[in-house]
Amino acid sequence: MEKIAVIDIGSNSARLVLVNILDGGHFVVFDELKETVRLGQDMDWDGFIKPQRLVEAKKTLSMFRRLCDANHVEKIFAYATAAIRRAKNAKGFLDDIAMTCGIKIKVLTEEEQCQLIYQGVVNSIDIPKGLIMEMGGSSTNLIYYNRKNIVHSVSLPIGAVTLTDMFKNQADAPEERARKMEEYVMGELEKVPWLAQIEPETQFIGVGGAFRNLGRISRMIKKYNFAQTHNYEIDVKEFDVIYKQIRKLDLDSTMKIKGLSSGRADIFPSALAIMSCVLSSQKYQRITISGCGLREGVMFRYACPSIMEKPLPDVLGHSIETQIKYFDINAEHAQHVYDLSMLLYKQLKVLHKMPRMYLKVLRVAAYLHDAGMRIKYYNHHLHSYYMILNSNLYGISHRELICAAFVASGHRKSSDIDVNELAKYKGILTQEDIDAIKKLAVILSISESLDRSMSGVVTGLSCDVLGDSVIVKTESEGDCALEVKDALSMANEFQAAYGKRLELL
Repeated sequence: MEKIAVIDIGSNSARLVLVNILDGGHFVVFDELKETVRLGQDMDWDGFIKPQRLVEAKKTLSMFRRLCDANHVEKIFAYATAAIRRAKNAKGFLDDIAMTCGIKIKVLTEEEQCQLIYQGVVNSIDIPKGLIMEMGGSSTNLIYYNRKNIVHSVSLPIGAVTLTDMFKNQADAPEERARKMEEYVMGELEKVPWLAQIEPETQFIGVGGAFRNLGRISRMIKKYNFAQTHNYEIDVKEFDVIYKQIRKLDLDSTMKIKGLSSGRADIFPSALAIMSCVLSSQKYQRITISGCGLREGVMFRYACPSIMEKPLPDVLGHSIETQIKYFDINAEHAQHVYDLSMLLYKQLKVLHKMPRMYLKVLRVAAYLHDAGMRIKYYNHHLHSYYMILNSNLYGISHRELICAAFVASGHRKSSDIDVNELAKYKGILTQEDIDAIKKLAVILSISESLDRSMSGVVTGLSCDVLGDSVIVKTESEGDCALEVKDALSMANEFQAAYGKRLELL
Protein backbone atom coordinates (compact mmCIF):
# COMPACT_ATOMS: atom_id res chain seq x y z
CA MET A 1 0.00 0.00 0.00
CA GLU A 2 1.45 3.35 -1.07
CA LYS A 3 1.65 6.22 1.43
CA ILE A 4 1.65 9.87 0.45
CA ALA A 5 1.60 13.14 2.37
CA VAL A 6 -0.19 16.37 1.47
CA ILE A 7 1.02 19.63 3.02
CA ASP A 8 -1.11 22.76 2.70
CA ILE A 9 0.67 25.96 3.77
CA GLY A 10 -1.95 28.64 4.17
CA SER A 11 -1.86 32.18 5.44
CA ASN A 12 -3.18 31.21 8.86
CA SER A 13 -2.18 27.57 9.35
CA ALA A 14 -0.11 24.74 7.92
CA ARG A 15 -1.63 21.28 7.67
CA LEU A 16 -0.16 17.85 7.04
CA VAL A 17 -2.30 14.89 6.00
CA LEU A 18 -0.95 11.33 5.69
CA VAL A 19 -2.80 9.12 3.24
CA ASN A 20 -2.97 5.45 2.30
CA ILE A 21 -3.56 4.99 -1.42
CA LEU A 22 -5.79 1.98 -2.11
CA ASP A 23 -6.25 0.11 -5.39
CA GLY A 24 -8.87 1.27 -7.86
CA GLY A 25 -8.75 5.02 -7.25
CA HIS A 26 -9.39 5.17 -3.51
CA PHE A 27 -7.63 6.71 -0.51
CA VAL A 28 -7.92 6.81 3.29
CA VAL A 29 -6.41 9.41 5.63
CA PHE A 30 -4.53 7.78 8.52
CA ASP A 31 -3.01 10.78 10.31
CA GLU A 32 -2.97 14.56 10.25
CA LEU A 33 -1.33 17.49 12.00
CA LYS A 34 -2.11 21.20 12.08
CA GLU A 35 -0.08 24.17 13.31
CA THR A 36 -1.02 27.85 13.36
CA VAL A 37 1.72 29.80 11.54
CA ARG A 38 0.04 33.10 10.59
CA LEU A 39 2.32 33.75 7.60
CA GLY A 40 -0.10 36.39 6.34
CA GLN A 41 -0.17 38.44 9.55
CA ASP A 42 1.12 42.04 9.25
CA MET A 43 2.29 41.27 5.72
CA ASP A 44 0.23 43.93 3.99
CA TRP A 45 2.34 46.76 5.38
CA ASP A 46 5.42 46.01 3.28
CA GLY A 47 4.74 42.77 1.39
CA PHE A 48 7.24 40.73 3.42
CA ILE A 49 6.49 37.74 5.63
CA LYS A 50 7.92 38.61 9.03
CA PRO A 51 11.13 36.75 10.08
CA GLN A 52 9.57 35.20 13.20
CA ARG A 53 6.72 33.81 11.08
CA LEU A 54 9.24 32.22 8.72
CA VAL A 55 11.11 30.67 11.65
CA GLU A 56 7.89 29.18 13.04
CA ALA A 57 6.89 27.89 9.60
CA LYS A 58 10.31 26.25 9.18
CA LYS A 59 9.98 24.52 12.58
CA THR A 60 6.53 23.30 11.61
CA LEU A 61 7.68 21.92 8.26
CA SER A 62 10.65 20.20 9.90
CA MET A 63 8.22 18.52 12.28
CA PHE A 64 6.00 17.52 9.34
CA ARG A 65 9.03 16.00 7.61
CA ARG A 66 9.91 13.91 10.66
CA LEU A 67 6.38 12.57 10.86
CA CYS A 68 6.47 11.68 7.15
CA ASP A 69 9.78 9.85 7.56
CA ALA A 70 8.55 7.98 10.65
CA ASN A 71 5.58 6.71 8.64
CA HIS A 72 7.70 5.79 5.59
CA VAL A 73 5.83 8.17 3.31
CA GLU A 74 6.93 7.74 -0.29
CA LYS A 75 5.79 11.05 -1.80
CA ILE A 76 5.19 14.49 -0.34
CA PHE A 77 2.97 16.98 -2.16
CA ALA A 78 3.43 20.43 -0.60
CA TYR A 79 1.48 23.50 -1.71
CA ALA A 80 1.50 27.14 -0.67
CA THR A 81 -1.29 29.61 -1.30
CA ALA A 82 -2.01 33.34 -0.99
CA ALA A 83 0.56 34.50 1.61
CA ILE A 84 3.55 32.85 -0.12
CA ARG A 85 2.15 33.77 -3.52
CA ARG A 86 2.19 37.47 -2.62
CA ALA A 87 5.28 37.65 -0.39
CA LYS A 88 8.35 39.48 -1.70
CA ASN A 89 10.65 37.20 0.29
CA ALA A 90 8.98 33.92 -0.70
CA LYS A 91 11.83 32.57 -2.86
CA GLY A 92 14.40 32.59 -0.07
CA PHE A 93 11.97 30.80 2.25
CA LEU A 94 11.11 28.15 -0.34
CA ASP A 95 14.79 27.51 -1.13
CA ASP A 96 15.60 27.22 2.59
CA ILE A 97 12.81 24.68 3.15
CA ALA A 98 13.90 22.64 0.13
CA MET A 99 17.48 22.54 1.40
CA THR A 100 16.90 21.97 5.13
CA CYS A 101 13.68 19.90 5.12
CA GLY A 102 13.89 18.26 1.72
CA ILE A 103 10.37 19.51 0.91
CA LYS A 104 9.76 21.16 -2.44
CA ILE A 105 6.82 23.51 -2.14
CA LYS A 106 4.73 24.39 -5.17
CA VAL A 107 3.19 27.86 -5.04
CA LEU A 108 -0.27 27.57 -6.53
CA THR A 109 -1.67 30.17 -8.86
CA GLU A 110 -5.14 31.48 -8.04
CA GLU A 111 -6.62 29.32 -10.82
CA GLU A 112 -4.78 26.17 -9.65
CA GLN A 113 -5.93 26.75 -6.07
CA CYS A 114 -9.57 27.16 -7.13
CA GLN A 115 -9.36 24.01 -9.26
CA LEU A 116 -8.07 21.90 -6.36
CA ILE A 117 -10.68 23.28 -3.96
CA TYR A 118 -13.43 22.58 -6.50
CA GLN A 119 -12.22 19.01 -7.09
CA GLY A 120 -12.10 18.34 -3.36
CA VAL A 121 -15.67 19.59 -2.91
CA VAL A 122 -17.44 18.31 -6.01
CA ASN A 123 -16.11 14.76 -5.52
CA SER A 124 -17.26 14.63 -1.90
CA ILE A 125 -20.61 16.44 -1.81
CA ASP A 126 -23.60 15.56 -3.99
CA ILE A 127 -24.68 19.10 -4.89
CA PRO A 128 -25.17 19.67 -8.65
CA LYS A 129 -25.11 23.48 -8.56
CA GLY A 130 -23.14 25.41 -5.97
CA LEU A 131 -21.18 28.47 -4.94
CA ILE A 132 -18.08 27.37 -3.03
CA MET A 133 -16.61 29.90 -0.63
CA GLU A 134 -13.16 28.93 0.64
CA MET A 135 -11.75 31.38 3.13
CA GLY A 136 -8.14 31.47 4.22
CA GLY A 137 -6.06 33.95 6.13
CA SER A 138 -5.13 36.12 3.15
CA SER A 139 -7.68 35.34 0.47
CA THR A 140 -11.27 34.31 -0.17
CA ASN A 141 -11.92 32.06 -3.14
CA LEU A 142 -15.35 31.97 -4.75
CA ILE A 143 -16.09 29.17 -7.21
CA TYR A 144 -19.44 28.93 -8.98
CA TYR A 145 -20.18 25.63 -10.67
CA ASN A 146 -23.17 24.09 -12.44
CA ARG A 147 -23.61 20.50 -13.59
CA LYS A 148 -20.15 19.74 -12.26
CA ASN A 149 -18.44 22.35 -14.41
CA ILE A 150 -16.82 25.54 -13.14
CA VAL A 151 -18.67 28.55 -14.56
CA HIS A 152 -16.78 31.33 -12.75
CA SER A 153 -14.08 31.62 -10.11
CA VAL A 154 -12.25 34.45 -8.41
CA SER A 155 -9.69 34.85 -5.64
CA LEU A 156 -10.28 37.99 -3.57
CA PRO A 157 -7.28 39.51 -1.72
CA ILE A 158 -9.07 39.52 1.62
CA GLY A 159 -9.04 36.83 4.29
CA ALA A 160 -9.73 36.47 7.98
CA VAL A 161 -6.15 37.45 8.97
CA THR A 162 -5.68 40.33 6.52
CA LEU A 163 -9.10 41.86 7.25
CA THR A 164 -8.41 41.68 10.99
CA ASP A 165 -5.04 43.41 10.47
CA MET A 166 -6.63 46.19 8.41
CA PHE A 167 -8.99 47.24 11.19
CA LYS A 168 -7.17 46.17 14.37
CA ASN A 169 -5.67 49.58 15.23
CA GLN A 170 -8.97 51.44 15.09
CA ALA A 171 -10.48 52.45 18.42
CA ASP A 172 -14.02 51.59 17.35
CA ALA A 173 -16.39 49.44 19.36
CA PRO A 174 -16.59 45.85 18.02
CA GLU A 175 -19.95 46.40 16.31
CA GLU A 176 -18.78 49.56 14.55
CA ARG A 177 -15.57 47.82 13.45
CA ALA A 178 -17.72 44.97 12.03
CA ARG A 179 -19.80 47.51 10.11
CA LYS A 180 -16.68 49.04 8.55
CA MET A 181 -15.38 45.57 7.65
CA GLU A 182 -18.67 44.73 5.93
CA GLU A 183 -18.58 47.99 4.01
CA TYR A 184 -15.05 47.25 2.80
CA VAL A 185 -15.86 43.64 1.83
CA MET A 186 -19.01 44.70 -0.05
CA GLY A 187 -16.86 47.09 -2.06
CA GLU A 188 -14.59 44.18 -3.04
CA LEU A 189 -17.55 41.97 -3.94
CA GLU A 190 -18.95 44.66 -6.24
CA LYS A 191 -15.88 44.07 -8.41
CA VAL A 192 -17.20 40.55 -9.12
CA PRO A 193 -20.19 41.14 -11.47
CA TRP A 194 -21.07 37.45 -11.92
CA LEU A 195 -22.00 37.12 -8.23
CA ALA A 196 -25.27 38.91 -8.99
CA GLN A 197 -25.97 36.59 -11.93
CA ILE A 198 -25.88 33.27 -10.12
CA GLU A 199 -28.85 31.06 -10.99
CA PRO A 200 -31.61 30.28 -8.49
CA GLU A 201 -31.38 27.01 -6.55
CA THR A 202 -27.61 27.39 -6.31
CA GLN A 203 -26.48 26.04 -2.94
CA PHE A 204 -23.87 27.73 -0.78
CA ILE A 205 -20.89 25.58 0.31
CA GLY A 206 -18.40 26.76 2.92
CA VAL A 207 -14.81 25.47 3.09
CA GLY A 208 -12.08 26.24 5.61
CA GLY A 209 -11.35 26.55 9.31
CA ALA A 210 -13.76 29.43 9.92
CA PHE A 211 -16.65 27.38 8.55
CA ARG A 212 -15.62 24.35 10.60
CA ASN A 213 -15.63 26.50 13.75
CA LEU A 214 -19.01 27.96 12.78
CA GLY A 215 -20.34 24.42 12.46
CA ARG A 216 -19.06 23.46 15.92
CA ILE A 217 -20.70 26.51 17.47
CA SER A 218 -23.98 25.74 15.70
CA ARG A 219 -23.94 22.11 16.82
CA MET A 220 -23.33 23.13 20.43
CA ILE A 221 -26.17 25.65 20.35
CA LYS A 222 -28.58 23.09 18.88
CA LYS A 223 -27.21 20.24 21.03
CA TYR A 224 -26.72 18.39 17.78
CA ASN A 225 -25.58 14.94 18.82
CA PHE A 226 -23.48 14.08 15.77
CA ALA A 227 -19.96 15.49 15.68
CA GLN A 228 -19.29 15.40 11.95
CA THR A 229 -18.26 18.50 10.03
CA HIS A 230 -18.62 17.33 6.45
CA ASN A 231 -22.09 18.00 4.99
CA TYR A 232 -23.34 19.74 8.14
CA GLU A 233 -26.01 22.29 7.28
CA ILE A 234 -26.72 25.66 8.92
CA ASP A 235 -29.83 27.68 8.15
CA VAL A 236 -28.86 31.20 7.00
CA LYS A 237 -31.25 32.65 9.59
CA GLU A 238 -29.32 30.77 12.29
CA PHE A 239 -26.06 32.15 10.88
CA ASP A 240 -27.46 35.68 11.08
CA VAL A 241 -28.35 35.19 14.75
CA ILE A 242 -24.86 33.87 15.56
CA TYR A 243 -23.14 36.68 13.68
CA LYS A 244 -25.25 39.42 15.27
CA GLN A 245 -24.23 38.14 18.69
CA ILE A 246 -20.51 37.72 17.92
CA ARG A 247 -20.06 41.03 16.08
CA LYS A 248 -20.82 42.83 19.38
CA LEU A 249 -18.17 41.00 21.41
CA ASP A 250 -14.66 42.07 22.35
CA LEU A 251 -11.76 39.61 22.06
CA ASP A 252 -11.96 38.35 25.66
CA SER A 253 -15.65 37.52 25.24
CA THR A 254 -15.09 35.95 21.80
CA MET A 255 -12.45 33.61 23.25
CA LYS A 256 -15.02 32.23 25.68
CA ILE A 257 -17.37 31.03 22.92
CA LYS A 258 -17.83 27.28 23.19
CA GLY A 259 -16.80 25.45 20.05
CA LEU A 260 -14.41 28.17 18.85
CA SER A 261 -10.72 27.26 18.84
CA SER A 262 -8.57 29.69 20.82
CA GLY A 263 -6.15 30.10 17.92
CA ARG A 264 -8.93 31.51 15.74
CA ALA A 265 -10.82 33.73 18.20
CA ASP A 266 -9.15 37.00 17.15
CA ILE A 267 -9.87 36.52 13.44
CA PHE A 268 -13.27 34.83 13.69
CA PRO A 269 -15.40 38.05 13.67
CA SER A 270 -13.64 39.11 10.46
CA ALA A 271 -14.33 35.71 8.91
CA LEU A 272 -18.03 36.00 9.80
CA ALA A 273 -18.16 39.50 8.28
CA ILE A 274 -16.85 38.15 4.96
CA MET A 275 -19.33 35.24 5.07
CA SER A 276 -22.21 37.60 5.80
CA CYS A 277 -21.38 39.81 2.84
CA VAL A 278 -21.13 36.90 0.39
CA LEU A 279 -24.35 35.35 1.70
CA SER A 280 -26.17 38.64 1.22
CA SER A 281 -25.30 38.63 -2.50
CA GLN A 282 -28.04 36.03 -3.09
CA LYS A 283 -30.98 34.64 -1.13
CA TYR A 284 -29.32 31.43 0.02
CA GLN A 285 -31.37 29.27 2.37
CA ARG A 286 -28.57 27.40 4.08
CA ILE A 287 -24.83 26.87 4.36
CA THR A 288 -23.47 23.39 3.67
CA ILE A 289 -20.09 22.95 5.31
CA SER A 290 -17.57 20.85 3.43
CA GLY A 291 -14.83 19.12 5.37
CA CYS A 292 -13.09 18.61 2.04
CA GLY A 293 -11.21 21.18 0.03
CA LEU A 294 -7.75 21.71 -1.44
CA ARG A 295 -6.05 18.81 0.34
CA GLU A 296 -8.76 16.34 -0.69
CA GLY A 297 -8.54 17.71 -4.22
CA VAL A 298 -4.87 16.69 -4.24
CA MET A 299 -5.76 13.23 -2.87
CA PHE A 300 -8.49 12.67 -5.46
CA ARG A 301 -6.18 13.74 -8.27
CA TYR A 302 -3.45 11.34 -7.22
CA ALA A 303 -5.62 8.33 -6.36
CA CYS A 304 -8.11 8.80 -9.18
CA PRO A 305 -6.53 10.83 -12.02
CA SER A 306 -9.68 10.60 -14.17
CA ILE A 307 -11.30 13.33 -12.06
CA MET A 308 -8.97 15.79 -13.80
CA GLU A 309 -11.16 15.36 -16.88
CA LYS A 310 -14.53 14.72 -15.26
CA PRO A 311 -15.70 14.59 -11.62
CA LEU A 312 -16.87 11.32 -10.10
CA PRO A 313 -20.31 10.43 -11.54
CA ASP A 314 -21.39 8.72 -8.30
CA VAL A 315 -19.93 10.38 -5.19
CA LEU A 316 -21.64 8.05 -2.71
CA GLY A 317 -20.85 4.93 -4.73
CA HIS A 318 -17.15 5.77 -4.87
CA SER A 319 -17.11 6.46 -1.12
CA ILE A 320 -18.86 3.15 -0.37
CA GLU A 321 -16.29 1.32 -2.52
CA THR A 322 -13.52 2.96 -0.49
CA GLN A 323 -15.02 1.59 2.74
CA ILE A 324 -15.49 -1.87 1.21
CA LYS A 325 -11.80 -1.97 0.31
CA TYR A 326 -10.63 -0.49 3.59
CA PHE A 327 -12.74 -2.79 5.78
CA ASP A 328 -11.97 -5.80 3.53
CA ILE A 329 -15.67 -6.56 3.05
CA ASN A 330 -16.72 -9.48 0.83
CA ALA A 331 -17.59 -7.32 -2.19
CA GLU A 332 -19.55 -10.00 -4.08
CA HIS A 333 -21.71 -10.80 -1.07
CA ALA A 334 -22.30 -7.11 -0.38
CA GLN A 335 -23.32 -6.52 -4.00
CA HIS A 336 -25.71 -9.48 -3.97
CA VAL A 337 -27.32 -8.42 -0.69
CA TYR A 338 -27.76 -4.93 -2.12
CA ASP A 339 -29.39 -6.28 -5.29
CA LEU A 340 -31.80 -8.46 -3.30
CA SER A 341 -32.56 -5.56 -0.96
CA MET A 342 -33.49 -3.35 -3.89
CA LEU A 343 -35.78 -6.04 -5.28
CA LEU A 344 -37.53 -6.46 -1.93
CA TYR A 345 -37.79 -2.70 -1.42
CA LYS A 346 -39.51 -2.23 -4.77
CA GLN A 347 -41.75 -5.29 -4.40
CA LEU A 348 -42.92 -4.18 -0.94
CA LYS A 349 -43.45 -0.52 -1.83
CA VAL A 350 -47.21 -0.98 -1.72
CA LEU A 351 -46.80 -1.76 1.99
CA HIS A 352 -43.99 0.48 3.21
CA LYS A 353 -44.71 3.56 1.03
CA MET A 354 -41.32 5.07 1.85
CA PRO A 355 -40.05 8.05 -0.20
CA ARG A 356 -37.00 7.73 -2.47
CA MET A 357 -34.54 9.20 0.04
CA TYR A 358 -34.53 5.87 1.88
CA LEU A 359 -33.06 4.13 -1.15
CA LYS A 360 -29.77 5.84 -0.32
CA VAL A 361 -30.09 4.68 3.29
CA LEU A 362 -30.66 1.08 2.23
CA ARG A 363 -27.80 1.28 -0.26
CA VAL A 364 -25.26 2.20 2.43
CA ALA A 365 -26.61 -0.31 4.96
CA ALA A 366 -26.67 -3.16 2.44
CA TYR A 367 -23.12 -2.63 1.17
CA LEU A 368 -21.57 -2.00 4.58
CA HIS A 369 -23.67 -4.24 6.86
CA ASP A 370 -20.68 -6.55 7.38
CA ALA A 371 -18.11 -3.81 8.05
CA GLY A 372 -18.04 -4.85 11.70
CA MET A 373 -16.54 -8.22 10.74
CA ARG A 374 -13.22 -6.30 10.60
CA ILE A 375 -13.42 -6.17 14.40
CA LYS A 376 -15.04 -9.50 15.26
CA TYR A 377 -17.75 -11.82 13.94
CA TYR A 378 -19.66 -11.85 17.24
CA ASN A 379 -21.93 -8.80 17.46
CA HIS A 380 -20.54 -7.60 14.16
CA HIS A 381 -23.86 -5.91 13.37
CA LEU A 382 -23.26 -3.61 16.34
CA HIS A 383 -19.69 -2.96 15.23
CA SER A 384 -21.03 -2.16 11.76
CA TYR A 385 -23.35 0.43 13.31
CA TYR A 386 -20.44 2.26 14.90
CA MET A 387 -18.23 2.02 11.81
CA ILE A 388 -20.89 3.35 9.44
CA LEU A 389 -21.81 6.12 11.87
CA ASN A 390 -18.16 7.27 11.96
CA SER A 391 -17.30 6.53 8.33
CA ASN A 392 -17.64 10.15 7.13
CA LEU A 393 -19.11 8.84 3.90
CA TYR A 394 -19.30 11.34 1.05
CA GLY A 395 -22.47 12.12 -0.89
CA ILE A 396 -24.93 11.45 1.94
CA SER A 397 -26.60 13.68 4.54
CA HIS A 398 -26.09 13.26 8.28
CA ARG A 399 -29.69 12.16 8.68
CA GLU A 400 -29.35 9.49 5.99
CA LEU A 401 -26.02 8.27 7.37
CA ILE A 402 -27.43 7.86 10.88
CA CYS A 403 -30.44 5.99 9.49
CA ALA A 404 -28.14 3.67 7.51
CA ALA A 405 -26.07 2.90 10.61
CA PHE A 406 -29.19 1.87 12.54
CA VAL A 407 -30.49 -0.24 9.65
CA ALA A 408 -27.17 -2.10 9.58
CA SER A 409 -27.34 -2.62 13.35
CA GLY A 410 -30.62 -4.46 12.84
CA HIS A 411 -29.54 -6.68 9.95
CA ARG A 412 -29.53 -9.75 12.22
CA LYS A 413 -32.79 -8.83 13.93
CA SER A 414 -34.55 -5.50 13.83
CA SER A 415 -35.14 -5.92 17.56
CA ASP A 416 -31.35 -5.46 17.98
CA ILE A 417 -31.78 -1.78 17.14
CA ASP A 418 -31.04 0.09 20.37
CA VAL A 419 -33.97 2.39 21.21
CA ASN A 420 -31.82 4.29 23.70
CA GLU A 421 -29.30 5.02 20.95
CA LEU A 422 -32.13 6.14 18.67
CA ALA A 423 -33.29 8.57 21.34
CA LYS A 424 -29.89 10.32 21.22
CA TYR A 425 -30.66 11.51 17.70
CA LYS A 426 -34.21 12.74 18.28
CA GLY A 427 -33.15 16.22 17.14
CA ILE A 428 -32.01 14.84 13.78
CA LEU A 429 -34.29 11.88 13.05
CA THR A 430 -38.04 12.11 12.55
CA GLN A 431 -40.66 9.57 13.54
CA GLU A 432 -40.87 8.70 9.85
CA ASP A 433 -37.15 7.87 9.94
CA ILE A 434 -37.56 5.58 12.96
CA ASP A 435 -40.41 3.69 11.29
CA ALA A 436 -38.39 3.42 8.07
CA ILE A 437 -35.31 2.14 9.93
CA LYS A 438 -37.27 -0.79 11.35
CA LYS A 439 -38.80 -1.68 7.98
CA LEU A 440 -35.52 -1.36 6.11
CA ALA A 441 -33.72 -3.48 8.72
CA VAL A 442 -36.19 -6.31 8.03
CA ILE A 443 -35.61 -5.98 4.28
CA LEU A 444 -31.85 -6.13 4.86
CA SER A 445 -32.18 -9.12 7.22
CA ILE A 446 -34.17 -11.14 4.70
CA SER A 447 -31.83 -10.17 1.86
CA GLU A 448 -28.74 -11.24 3.79
CA SER A 449 -30.43 -14.52 4.70
CA LEU A 450 -31.14 -15.14 1.03
CA ASP A 451 -27.37 -15.11 0.48
CA ARG A 452 -26.59 -17.03 3.69
CA SER A 453 -24.08 -19.31 1.95
CA MET A 454 -22.53 -16.33 0.11
CA SER A 455 -22.81 -18.32 -3.11
CA GLY A 456 -25.39 -16.20 -4.92
CA VAL A 457 -27.69 -19.19 -5.23
CA VAL A 458 -30.84 -17.03 -4.96
CA THR A 459 -30.81 -15.03 -8.16
CA GLY A 460 -34.11 -13.16 -7.87
CA LEU A 461 -37.43 -12.88 -6.08
CA SER A 462 -40.97 -11.64 -6.45
CA CYS A 463 -43.60 -10.77 -3.83
CA ASP A 464 -47.36 -11.23 -3.78
CA VAL A 465 -49.39 -9.41 -1.17
CA LEU A 466 -52.44 -11.57 -0.52
CA GLY A 467 -54.73 -10.62 2.36
CA ASP A 468 -52.77 -10.75 5.58
CA SER A 469 -49.77 -12.52 4.00
CA VAL A 470 -46.78 -11.65 1.83
CA ILE A 471 -45.59 -14.57 -0.29
CA VAL A 472 -41.97 -14.26 -1.44
CA LYS A 473 -41.14 -16.50 -4.40
CA THR A 474 -37.43 -17.11 -4.87
CA GLU A 475 -35.61 -17.78 -8.11
CA SER A 476 -32.50 -19.86 -7.67
CA GLU A 477 -29.71 -21.74 -9.40
CA GLY A 478 -29.37 -24.71 -7.10
CA ASP A 479 -30.45 -25.77 -3.63
CA CYS A 480 -31.49 -22.73 -1.58
CA ALA A 481 -33.03 -24.57 1.40
CA LEU A 482 -30.51 -22.96 3.78
CA GLU A 483 -31.32 -19.49 2.49
CA VAL A 484 -35.09 -19.96 2.69
CA LYS A 485 -34.91 -21.40 6.20
CA ASP A 486 -32.74 -18.55 7.42
CA ALA A 487 -35.01 -15.93 5.84
CA LEU A 488 -38.10 -17.49 7.45
CA SER A 489 -36.54 -16.88 10.86
CA MET A 490 -37.39 -13.23 10.19
CA ALA A 491 -41.15 -13.96 10.05
CA ASN A 492 -41.92 -12.41 13.44
CA GLU A 493 -39.77 -9.37 12.68
CA PHE A 494 -41.53 -8.97 9.34
CA GLN A 495 -44.99 -9.14 10.89
CA ALA A 496 -44.05 -6.58 13.54
CA ALA A 497 -42.80 -4.13 10.88
CA TYR A 498 -45.31 -4.71 8.09
CA GLY A 499 -48.34 -6.25 9.84
CA LYS A 500 -48.31 -9.24 7.47
CA ARG A 501 -47.29 -12.87 7.73
CA LEU A 502 -44.21 -13.87 5.74
CA GLU A 503 -44.13 -16.94 3.51
CA LEU A 504 -41.22 -17.99 1.33
CA LEU A 505 -41.33 -20.40 -1.58
